[in-house]
Order: sequence, then structure tokens, then C-alpha cells
Amino acid sequence: MDGTFMSGRMSLRCTLLLLGLQVCWSTVTVTVTPKVEVIQGEAVKLPCTYETSEESKMIVVDWLIESAGTRTRLVFRSGAESKVDDGTPYTSRVIMGTDNSLSIDAAAVSDERAFICQVNGGVIGVSEARTELKVFSAPEEPEAVGNTQLLSVTASAPEEIGRCTAKNGHPQPRIIWYKDASPLPEIKDINEDMYMVPSVVKESSGLFTINNLLYLKVQKADKDSKFHCVVEYMMPNSDPKQKSSQSFSLNMHYPMEVMTFSTLGDGPFKEGDDVTMKCMTDGNPQPTFDFAAAGKTITGEGGLVTLEKVTRDSAGEYTCSFLDCDFSDCDEISRNLNLAVHYLDPVVIAPAGPLTAKKGDTVELQCKTKASGDYTLVWKKDSKDLSQTGALSLTAVSLADAGDYLCVGSMPSVPGLVKEATVTLVVAGAPEIVAPTNGEVEKEGDMVTLTCSAQGHPAPQFTWTPSGKESVDMKGNEMVSTVTLEATAEVMKNGVVCKVSNEHGEDMKTIQVALKTAGSNEADGGDRAGKQQGGSSGVVIAVVICVLLLLIVVAALYFLNKKGMLPCGKKDKKEVAGGEVNNDIVVEMKSGEKGNEESELLNKSGQ
Repeated sequence: MDGTFMSGRMSLRCTLLLLGLQVCWSTVTVTVTPKVEVIQGEAVKLPCTYETSEESKMIVVDWLIESAGTRTRLVFRSGAESKVDDGTPYTSRVIMGTDNSLSIDAAAVSDERAFICQVNGGVIGVSEARTELKVFSAPEEPEAVGNTQLLSVTASAPEEIGRCTAKNGHPQPRIIWYKDASPLPEIKDINEDMYMVPSVVKESSGLFTINNLLYLKVQKADKDSKFHCVVEYMMPNSDPKQKSSQSFSLNMHYPMEVMTFSTLGDGPFKEGDDVTMKCMTDGNPQPTFDFAAAGKTITGEGGLVTLEKVTRDSAGEYTCSFLDCDFSDCDEISRNLNLAVHYLDPVVIAPAGPLTAKKGDTVELQCKTKASGDYTLVWKKDSKDLSQTGALSLTAVSLADAGDYLCVGSMPSVPGLVKEATVTLVVAGAPEIVAPTNGEVEKEGDMVTLTCSAQGHPAPQFTWTPSGKESVDMKGNEMVSTVTLEATAEVMKNGVVCKVSNEHGEDMKTIQVALKTAGSNEADGGDRAGKQQGGSSGVVIAVVICVLLLLIVVAALYFLNKKGMLPCGKKDKKEVAGGEVNNDIVVEMKSGEKGNEESELLNKSGQ
């Protein structure tokens, strides 16, 4: 019996040993993504897979979180079904997939923690792995506000010049200050001439709002600088990103080193211009300036003084001054400005017009002016330059010389400084017809309109032969007469006479009237004469054709008579020497009485 008992104990020991060896050699391996990154508000999926050393029907997969050493299960899977645990912060936000992954809806900053995937294989063991969830949120655009107070370069310690705030970022971003385009070193030592004081506020949402104060001992070189800040932050799977604020400048108090007093706008200035003078220093703030000229005070404002419609009397020395009491005993500082005002007097012409001269006379004209500098005098007529000296001599004047003469004075060195004067010259003499215009009609008896232009003084009288309906107009220096009349046979033959006359004499021209021909729209008066010659040639051609036709008729009568086909013919036949018919007809007759009779017959027929 003892042997049996001992044998049973040995079998039990072997069984337990075998079970122990089986447990020791059976394993479960869990694999997760060590770190998962997500943007706040987006859904996130945490994968979990496992492997076992042998098959087991009793596999349970749990997702857990851990807080203060205490674990809380969120969801588990046993077999084909999964179940979400009640009463956890994730009860309504998590789902476990068939692949054992954990999906969280709308990730929040509070979800940034470790999630544990645990696999329990019963007798084959238990294993787990952790996934760190990182939640990111881009901060708002930073806001930089500059100090609007007057900052003095004489201050003994750095002053706050700006504050930068960036809201709602995660993880905690950082602020970088920039001066112009260069980043400023991050200094926190308050004993330095420049330093920063950062601060962080964690909002109830878990997001961070960061502030950064910039302190600076300002110098004059900072007066034109622009300051701004940049917030630098992280986002999933990327390099650091940045957002920039608007820039600001400083309102600084610094002493004057240079003072200027000058005119605004490009000179030179001329009478009638508005002139603005500006007084300023390179210090800040600008002082109150006083303006004066010739011992008299001039009203100005903001460092500006404006002189409206200056004259030559406005030229002279102007003074700008102020009392400098900022960084020393009060001293009067001033600057002077010499203002030059250019002028050009009205142009005077001698002799004054209007002038009257006879044809063939010599006319001498002179124009003069005065100016503040070098000037030119140019005589013009009809936009054509006649003289550059101010003197104009017209010799043997003709009617064409009558008209307006313009003298232009100008200062080339002063744009826009120009003065002008005009004199009218009248040339007395017998009138001259300038350019009569020939006329055309469709047919004889039509109405035709003719024009005749003439120059002369006194104004010429027009006479048309034959007469018609007349009108007279003045065009420049010319009198233009227009007549409308019937194109009778006499008019077509002899033309129409235009006669002009005044107390000094007369002039006349004959204007031709012709029939319109093809292309008459392109022909001028000279072409009409050629067309009349062409008409005469046509008459000659018609006469030649008639003669040729008459010769053909005579030849035909002769031929018919020879054949006995004419009742007045003779029985005797005529012999005709037939030659080659080309453009000429050669007829050869025998001599005799019959020939003479036939000749007489031909002569009668020709008559």
C-alpha cells in the first residue's frame, strides 16, 4: 500500500512539473505603437496586436488607463464580442475594433496620457504594452503690443517696450522677439540692458497661453526699428512651425544733433507759385519752431510755413529758430534759408499794332522784356520760328505776309515761365486771287458751285461773270467767295470769270466747268483739261471710222455691179485683180469707156 501511495505521489509530482514547464514555456507578446500623435478635435486610433506561443480559446484583450497608481479598464474583448465599461471618462467616446485597436472620438488635450493594451491568455500567460498619446493644438496668431509712452534714451534702466501674447497652444509653445529682421537672444537676467520676462497660464481646456515682456534700454539707433514677436510651436510629425505678430515702433525721446531748413518740392520757383518751407531736427519730439523774414514774424505750424502766390518781393532770407531746453540750458538754435523767386516781365512789342504796310514795304518789329535771369525772345508766325533775337525785319512784304506775329519770351532754366505778345500786320495792295477751283457737272444744264479765294487790303470786291447766287466768307487772311449757277452751253465753253478789285487794283481768273468722267473724283482741275483733249480725240476717231465705212460701201457697190446684180450695171464684166485682203482693199480696173462709166458711177455713189 505504501508502494502504491508513493507511486501516486510521484505521478502527481510529474503532472505538476509538466504543467509548470508548460506555463513557463508558454508566452503572449503584445505589440502597440509606442507614440501616437493627433491634432486636438480629430479622431485617433491606437492599434494593438498580439502573438501567443500556442493556441488558446480563452483570450481576453483589455484597454486600460492608469492614474495615481490605479488602473481603470475602458473596454475589453473576449472572443468575438467587445464591451465598453460604464462609469469611465471614455464610456461614450471609445470603440474597440475587431483588430483590437482602440478608437477615441474627438481627441482632447486631457487625452494625452498612456493607454495600456493587456492580453490575458489564461494558462499561457498575460502580457501588456503602453501607447503614449500626444495631442497637439496650434496657438492663435500672437499679439504684440508696444509701449506707447515716450521712452527716453537717458533712462538709467531698461523699460518695458512691448508685450507678446500667444493663446491656446499645446504642447507649450515659446515666444521669440525680433528687432527688424533679426531674432533677439533669449535673456532673462534683469541686470542686462535687454531681457525678457516669460509667463505661462494653463487654461481650463488644458491649452497654454504664454506671455512675454520685452525690456530694453533704448538708444537713438532704435528710433526707426520695428519690433515683433513670433510664436514657435510643434505639430504632429513635423518640424517646428511659426506664426508672426504685427510689428510696432517706439515713441522715443532723444536729443537733436542736426537741424535743417529747406523748401519742399523741386525748384526753381517763379512768380505765382506756392512755396512751402519745412524746418525740422533729427531729435524727438520736434520742438515748436518760429519763422521770420526781414525782421517780421511769419505764421507756421508743425514746422511748415507756406507762402501763397509768391512775387519777386517774396525773395530773400527766411529764418527758422527754436529754444532747445531738453538736455542742457536753454539755447536758441536757428537756421537761415535764401529764397529765390524768378520772374519775367510782360513782353512789349514796338511799334504797337495793328500795323498797316503797302506791298513792297519793309516792316521792322522789336519785342523786349526783363527777367531775373537769362531769357530768350522768339518771333513766330503760324507756329514757324522767324527770329531768335527779339528783332524781326520783313522786307518787300506781300499780301501773304499779312497776319498775326507772336513774340514769345521764356526763361529756359525755369520751366513754365513764359510770356507772349501779338501784333497784327495788314498789307495794303491790289487783291490777288489765291486758288480758284474748277467745277464739274453730270450734264449740261446742271447747277454748279464754284469758289474763288483772294487776299488784299482793303477787302476786295468779287464780281462773277456770268453771275449767280453768291456768298462771301473770311478764312484767315483770305476772302472766299462762292457762287452757284447753271452750267449752260456758254459756261461749259467759256468758263466763269472771277474778278476781285479794291482801290489799289484788280485781279481775275477764269474757272472752267467740264463734264464729269470716270475717275473724276480722283482728278483735279488739270485732269479736266486732259479729259477735254480726250473728247476732241474721240471726235477725230469717229470721223476716221465714218470714212472707212464709206470706202467699204463703195467697194460693195462695185462688187455687186461686177456680178451684174445691180440693175444699173452693164453686161460686160470687169476684171478685178484680187490681192490679199488685209487691212487694205486693192481694186484694179481696165481702161475703156465702160471703165470710165463705172468710175463715174462710183463717184456718184461716193457723193
